[in-house]
Amino acid sequence: MAGNVVETIGLTKDYGDVRAVSDLSLQVPRGTVLGLLGPNGAGKTTIIGTLLGLIRPSSGTIRLFGKEINGSTNEAVRRIGAIMETPAFYPYLSGRDNLRYFQGISGTGGVAEIESLLDLVGLTDRADARFNTYSLGMKHRLGIAFALLGDPELLLLDEPTNGLDPSGMAEVRQLLRNLGDGERTIVLASHLLNEVEQVCDHVAILNKGSMIADGAVRELIGRRDRIHLSTTDDVAAHRVLTEFDWVDSVLAIDGGLVVEAPSDRAAEISEGLARADIYPTELRAVSTSLEQFFLQVTGEDES
Repeated sequence: MAGNVVETIGLTKDYGDVRAVSDLSLQVPRGTVLGLLGPNGAGKTTIIGTLLGLIRPSSGTIRLFGKEINGSTNEAVRRIGAIMETPAFYPYLSGRDNLRYFQGISGTGGVAEIESLLDLVGLTDRADARFNTYSLGMKHRLGIAFALLGDPELLLLDEPTNGLDPSGMAEVRQLLRNLGDGERTIVLASHLLNEVEQVCDHVAILNKGSMIADGAVRELIGRRDRIHLSTTDDVAAHRVLTEFDWVDSVLAIDGGLVVEAPSDRAAEISEGLARADIYPTELRAVSTSLEQFFLQVTGEDES
């Protein structure tokens, strides 16, 4: 079933004189893995909280699964799994018994579901060990298993790798990539650019409560690809290249030229220069990372 699983229109949240989220309009189609990317204080947790009904917005509209939320999210929440902050479980119960307990509260599912989830998150071998003996990475993976109880259509994850060492981060990221395959929709709030670039296919970049860029990750970073080249006549090449409507800029740097243009246009650049009797002596495409794009759109890139 197609359509937007999450939609916000003009979503705003004020805490006194502080505006945490400002006029956010966002669409998350079914099957999308969306990253809410921004530094601490950008409004990511507030957005997740409003979607879960834990935080009442000051103004704006929220639609979940195509239905507008008017003060009650009970029906929608049954179709949502969520992790906010560090997962908390009963320390002296095993991982399996913790899942059984929370499954019992919901009144749905059975033994097969728990065993399947333990296998999915790689905890079958430690399922009967007490939670307080788990490493931080194992605790996070059990938290993801908890969020998946009842097979939710939408996952809302707030900083799911927070506090993990590099090995634990890699494990959780791989798990999230696997969960993003198929019809399930994921909204992942993170301040880690590398995490969003590896896990998400779409991103909304937030800064001080406002969304300043959004779109498919590949499209966003593709907009700022750069081509480095040297030619037989850089001065003339500069003049020729600035006439191409798909070239954003041409800069003379370090004895060569840096052309801000899609990397797949490199052949056209070479052909266009050749028609003007200018020939590249070096030409290489350098793709922009999500980190570089983030710094550019937030005005923090001083290069």
